[in-house]
Amino acid sequence: MSWIDIGSIDQIPVRGARVVKTKLGCIAVFRTAEDEVFATSDRCPHKGGPLSEGIVHGTSVTCPLHNWVFDLNSGEAQGADEGKIDTYAIRVENGRLMLDAAVMERSAA
Repeated sequence: MSWIDIGSIDQIPVRGARVVKTKLGCIAVFRTAEDEVFATSDRCPHKGGPLSEGIVHGTSVTCPLHNWVFDLNSGEAQGADEGKIDTYAIRVENGRLMLDAAVMERSAA
């Protein structure tokens, strides 16, 4: 797997997110209180809410529109909600965010 540097972890607030635009669409990159990072699609499957504007708690994010909660590890909706968001490989290397380069190269079909 090859990786692309998308910036410093310090550019994302603790328990916050930032958006990376790709050919696939917008990807939300989240930072937890423990400095773990996750990358997912930025759109909630329920009503298309911007997950990057949601509330990060533990390793979950709550959609800002209708309070659906998604596990950032698996992308699965939690609780009574049904749905899933795409997740993407990301890691931190020397304080830099490294996203799977294939995500940046794939086009939406």
